[in-house]
Amino acid sequence: MSRSVRTRPEGSGQALSEAYDTALLDLDGVVYAGGNAIAHAVESLATAREGGMRLAYVTNNALRTPDTVAGHLTELGIPTGAEDVITSAQAVARLISEQVPQGARVLVIGGEGLRVALRERGLVPVESADDDPAAVVQGFGGPDLPWGRFAEASYAVARGVPWFASNTDLTIPSGRGIAPGNGAAVEVVRIATGAEPQVAGKPLPPMHRETILRTGARRPLVVGDRLDTDIEGAFNGEVDSLLVLTGVTDGAQLLAAPPQHRPTYVDVDLRGMLGGQPDVVEAGGGFRCGGWTATAGTDRLELDGEGEALDGLRALCAVAWTAAGEGVCELDGGKALARLGL
Repeated sequence: MSRSVRTRPEGSGQALSEAYDTALLDLDGVVYAGGNAIAHAVESLATAREGGMRLAYVTNNALRTPDTVAGHLTELGIPTGAEDVITSAQAVARLISEQVPQGARVLVIGGEGLRVALRERGLVPVESADDDPAAVVQGFGGPDLPWGRFAEASYAVARGVPWFASNTDLTIPSGRGIAPGNGAAVEVVRIATGAEPQVAGKPLPPMHRETILRTGARRPLVVGDRLDTDIEGAFNGEVDSLLVLTGVTDGAQLLAAPPQHRPTYVDVDLRGMLGGQPDVVEAGGGFRCGGWTATAGTDRLELDGEGEALDGLRALCAVAWTAAGEGVCELDGGKALARLGL
């Protein structure tokens, strides 16, 4: 598939909440962190919704059911129905249902979210490799998932049973820090069996397909904090994206982003949905945004001017991405980012 390489964040004269009909929002690092709402999230989402934008919450975490996620969001002050939540469990259940007969048994290595999603597709969750499953599905099971569940998956996969994974995120944020995610658990079974699972979650197409089927979005905007899931998922789905800096991505990672990890827009938090986005323009052999001009030196990125730190980051992105082309920028941006406090 041929597509142009993004060399700068885009501008928008229209508020993003008006330019797009549906926001496909990641949760951890975007709407909440450690279970608590991120600053400005509740008010920003309320304003976007009141303006007519549909809000859908898209998560790779297959542990919780849509009802549970919706209840949590509602408790945070973000009124949400189960129909507004799309999980990787739903995406992988659809993927499995397209490859096994109706009513087939599926060995579940994970939590309730997977079981509910499988039943929704007319499949029967089972607990043992000896239950004659037609498929094995693996999703995040939380910190209390017994080690023996990985052995159960390995027994079935080694017998040739098709293996599916909700997602392969290696880590997941928690209130105490970064914990191993489903991707780490998938590695256990991969090492034991030498097999490869079919994966449904972000950034792969089955998850994007699931969100579009469930929301009916015609012009969606993916909103996320992770380059390798949210932004790459938007790239694979050929839709626009907004990166917010409230989660795992920092300025240095953004400057070094390869083409599939470069967002359409960059903003500090979800307030970025409510307004336009400034233009990044060529100037002085480099790029200017707001009061900042960024250029490429011999071995590092240079920054001159003053103003909003985010404008400086946008200008630096334009220089870094242009210099990198289809690769990764190797110029040192540390000093310029330090000047911006990023």
